[in-house]
Amino acid sequence: MKWKQAIQDYGHYLKIERGLSENSIKNYSWDVEKLIRFLEENNIAIDPITIGQETVQRFIYDIAKTVNPRSQARIISGLKSFFNYLNFEDYRMDNPMDLLESPKIGRKLPDTLSLDEINQLIGAIDLSKPEGERNRAMLETLYGCGLRVSELINIKISDLFFEEDFIKVTGKGDKQRFVPISDFNKKYITIYRKEIRVHQRIQKGFDDILFLNRRGKQLSRAMIFTIIKQLALKIDLGKNISPHTFRHSFATHLLQNGADLRAIQQMLGHESITTTEVYMHVDRSHLADVMNKYHPRK
Repeated sequence: MKWKQAIQDYGHYLKIERGLSENSIKNYSWDVEKLIRFLEENNIAIDPITIGQETVQRFIYDIAKTVNPRSQARIISGLKSFFNYLNFEDYRMDNPMDLLESPKIGRKLPDTLSLDEINQLIGAIDLSKPEGERNRAMLETLYGCGLRVSELINIKISDLFFEEDFIKVTGKGDKQRFVPISDFNKKYITIYRKEIRVHQRIQKGFDDILFLNRRGKQLSRAMIFTIIKQLALKIDLGKNISPHTFRHSFATHLLQNGADLRAIQQMLGHESITTTEVYMHVDRSHLADVMNKYHPRK
């Protein structure tokens, strides 16, 4: 089996068997492609079926010189997944990654914004331009619904269930969930739709996409990053933020105000409560209040 064929088959497996998104599939494939480049650069002629632990270990030692421990751990995890797939398909009987340990890394706590900082960012949007109303509606939705950036740009008009106070969101692995939406958030989406979007010339195939660029097409992830970075510079925020920062802030603020962790898990679309529990480490100030309120010996 050649490496090219192995990556193609692996991609099909990730999509069909594991239901991963295109972005996740690309990330997993890149990890394998890094290994392939290492083999080519070092004139090592070996295929995915016969490559052994010693060669893989050389590759891991090599990348450790150029990437941080977190990136190194992600690559090791990606390669383990690839060789597990080869085991699953009976191409190999062993996994050369089994005895390789990932570097120990601390859990990275998510960056968050205060409510005042969020208000400053949204307040800095230039509403005199047509895209201003769109940008306000997008940032309010990012924060108000705790969405991933990929979920935001893929929202369809047909996903809006305003009468029921929900929107339908398509998350990782094309898994759908319903997320509550407030009247405050609905107001800005409605303003954008009725005052800006209705006057746009929409390109074929994008009629149902909610947030559009000036050419009447779907916005890119990169464009959302750019909008947020520019606003941060405009207010001299002094923090390195991204669209995901709004999602982290959504979860943190809910927890601070007494929301149940399981409810937050459902709204964020986390498969495991462990993923949501990272927000318990961001702010512990409410824990004493919980203790005093609910413990019988207060």
